[in-house]
Amino acid sequence: MAQLSLYLLVIMVSLFCNSSLAEPAFARHSQSNGYIKDSCRITRYPSLCLQCLSSYGNSTTIQSPEELTQVALSVSLYRAQYTRAYMLKVAKELESSKAKGYYQTVKDCLAEINDSVDQLSQSIRELRHLGQETVANDIFWHISNVETWVSAALTDASTCLDEFPGHNMGKLKATIKGKVLNVAEVTSNALALFHRYAAAKYRAANKKP
Repeated sequence: MAQLSLYLLVIMVSLFCNSSLAEPAFARHSQSNGYIKDSCRITRYPSLCLQCLSSYGNSTTIQSPEELTQVALSVSLYRAQYTRAYMLKVAKELESSKAKGYYQTVKDCLAEINDSVDQLSQSIRELRHLGQETVANDIFWHISNVETWVSAALTDASTCLDEFPGHNMGKLKATIKGKVLNVAEVTSNALALFHRYAAAKYRAANKKP
């Protein structure tokens, strides 16, 4: 039941994680959870971070860096899956149209987003293992795995953006780039939150006798 509730909350939060709407987030959510607000300040896109997570402001769902990281990565995964579904639809439409050149561009970008989905899924599974570890060397190994996969997911999203250098695709191009940019930004934020959690986890393990 707890996992289902978290999943539903992630979906609801993800609906508001739109980079084009993120700028005034701090002003709109000034009463949101202080812990989330302070945590988001370390990210590259703090307004977007707050906007994505502020729905938890009056709840007790997030009370630790581990839980915050889990939610942030889950939001990134959901946004990547949402973007992949949209691009699959666009690719099918372009394949049956006369815009064959655009189809290949979208197909290449789609391959990168597919990789991002896989890597974010792996990172979330690995994060659960990390949360259960107490041995410093094993903790470092799990940290390295999560960092590698999340960084790779971010790189793939950025590579996808590079697939649209100067082609004039009008509204379609702008929509795709906006969705992929959103994936890149929320993933960047999730990585920053993970780094904070990982550092605390590793320090705590090394202090144990």
